[in-house]
Formats: sequence, structure tokens, C-alpha cells
Amino acid sequence: MDLETSNDALRDRPRRLRAHPMVRRLVRETTLARDDLILPLFTVPGSGVKDEVSSMPGVFRESADELAESCRAAADLGLPAVILFGIPATKDAEGSAAWAAGGVVQRALASIAAAVPELLRIVDLCFCEYTDHGHCGVVDEQGEVLNDPTLANLARQAVSLADAGAQVIAPSGMMDGMVAAIRTGLDASGHEDVPILAYAAKYASAFYGPFRDAADSTPAFGDRRGYQQDPANSDEALREVELDLDQGADMVMVKPAMPCLDIIRRVKDTFHVPLGAYQVSGEYAMLKAAAARGWLDEERVMEESLLAIKRAGADFILTYFAREMAARLG
Repeated sequence: MDLETSNDALRDRPRRLRAHPMVRRLVRETTLARDDLILPLFTVPGSGVKDEVSSMPGVFRESADELAESCRAAADLGLPAVILFGIPATKDAEGSAAWAAGGVVQRALASIAAAVPELLRIVDLCFCEYTDHGHCGVVDEQGEVLNDPTLANLARQAVSLADAGAQVIAPSGMMDGMVAAIRTGLDASGHEDVPILAYAAKYASAFYGPFRDAADSTPAFGDRRGYQQDPANSDEALREVELDLDQGADMVMVKPAMPCLDIIRRVKDTFHVPLGAYQVSGEYAMLKAAAARGWLDEERVMEESLLAIKRAGADFILTYFAREMAARLG
């Protein structure tokens, strides 16, 4: 090897930045922090209820009193926020329990606000958990989900939840015009300062299965491909995000996360707005199942998966791993 070749080889050694752990820390491009994580929680009626979801180890359906304790523990870990999903005692065709003054999420909001006022209270806004047919809106006799009649109900639900103490409204039903209807309803009821986090790019994904077990929201007929996005499309996601922003969304979300890393990056590069990504139930469950069988190192795949979502462009991540990751970051 001549001197010139030797010098060239010495100049081009990327491993110099990987050899020492402190150097690796110094040059790391993407980092995770507790402030990046939002914990999803499921609430049910009653008291003293804490039932584990069989397909989501470590995730529970909890009554308001138990939920307040879980929120206190989450805040003690340094998590900034939770997002709530409710499973009511009774369901009907419209999902009217969603806007009941004493509804399951409304009670949970009051309990959390009293126990942990510093924790940000985000609520999911949809009807699949509340309707007896499991779809995200009003349906006609043929089972077709009706977009426009659903909008008024979404606005009614949003106002009820804001009245009960919700600090961020997160509509997830993928109805056309939902953000505008909700923004109008909130503003008219004195909730002009309540922001909207829109599930703007929500795909009709097979990764939602365990969530439907947890929320008892599997459709009684058909599926949700008529209103959720086709996983084959990416340009469509940008159009959906732009529409939601034009209608008044303050933040947007991509769901699911890991199958949609390309979408997260495109949305961030195009719009430069606060962007969330939801590491959904199926993503969580498959990593948990593989780790339980000894096929994967749970802590490492948890962190790597969340880093990938953050690296793709997410500003914050909704994840069932939020508590475990926050403890690891500690």
C-alpha cells in the first residue's frame, strides 16, 4: 500500500465515531425524550376495575378511580400527556353515550383533573367504541356510513368532552369536514383555546386488531375501508392533511406509525406543522409477543422502533410503550 492510499484510507473511517460510547452519544442525530411520548388509556364504567387486555399485555381497561392512579404514575415517570378512549356501559346506533354529560370519558376526565392536574388530557373523538354496529358514524338501512349526519354528532361529542375538561380534541373518524365541524362547535361553545389534533392520515390497517379487542369496537358488518385510507396510497395522505389544516387542525397525526414511516417523512417535509404518529396496538402486540417467546430483546426493539418513528419526522409518539420507555430514559 503506498502512502497516498494509506492516507485516503485513514481519512475515510466512519467507525471512529462509533468506537466509543460517549462519542456515539455526542454525535447521535435522533434522541428520544419523555416529552415525545403520549400514553393511550382505556376507561370503563364502575369502580375498582382494572382488567388486562388479553392481546395487549400490560395494557388495561380501567375505571375512573384506577385510571387516576395510572395517570399519577405516568406523571411521576415524567410523561406529559395521556389520550383517553372510552368503552361505555351501553351502545346505540348513533353512539349517544359519547356526548352524555356523565359519560365514561367525561367521568374519567374529572377524576384525572382532580388527581393529576399537570398531566395533559387528550381525548380521542370517534364513535366506533360507542355504536352498537362498531362503525365511526351514523349508518343508513344499507349499512352505509353517512358522512354529513355524523359531523353534527362529532361536534356535539367534542363540546361535551371539552366541557368535561378535555384539553386537546383528537378526531379519528376520517369523516370529510370533521375538523371544520368540530372547530365550529368548540368555538361556538367558548372553547376557542382547545386545540385539535387531527388523525389526518389514518389508514385502513390490519394493525388495529388488538385495539378493537380492547375497545370492543370490531364492526358488526363490513369494514372501514370506505372512509379510512388505502394503505397503497401516499399522495392521498398529503391531500387529507392539507384539508384538515385548512379546516383548523392545530396538529396532525399519521396512523399506524411503523408501516407509514414514509408518510410521516412526507407530511413533515411538506407542511412543517406539529406532527404525531401512533404506534398502534398491533405494532405493540407483535413486539410483545415476539419478546415473550425470546425471539427479540423487548427493550431494544421498543427503543429502536420509537427512534425510527422519531427519525422519520414525528414530533411526538402515541405508544403503549410510553411508561416502559420513560422508565428506560430515566
